[in-house]
Amino acid sequence: MMDAEGSLDMPDVEGEASGLKKKARKDGKQRKKGLMTRLALFCRQIVAELRKVVWPTRNQLTTYTTVVIVFVVIMIGLVAVMDYGLQEAVEYIFG
Repeated sequence: MMDAEGSLDMPDVEGEASGLKKKARKDGKQRKKGLMTRLALFCRQIVAELRKVVWPTRNQLTTYTTVVIVFVVIMIGLVAVMDYGLQEAVEYIFG
């Protein structure tokens, strides 16, 4: 099984490649990165992931939107018919 690219392990690899290794403390533990460093890394990862996205064309987007609207209208009609039918059944039974 292949590892996914862009996984959460990537920041360590990028840090080592750019020479920004975490400094080890006297007790052997690694120092935690600062808030701004982690925020900047998070933003860079977001941009990298968005570049991987295959964005739909205008024609595809129009088609998808039309399909969703038609589906929602059909579901509204189905629920309305069921609601009306159940209302009539309750009025008939408890009348």
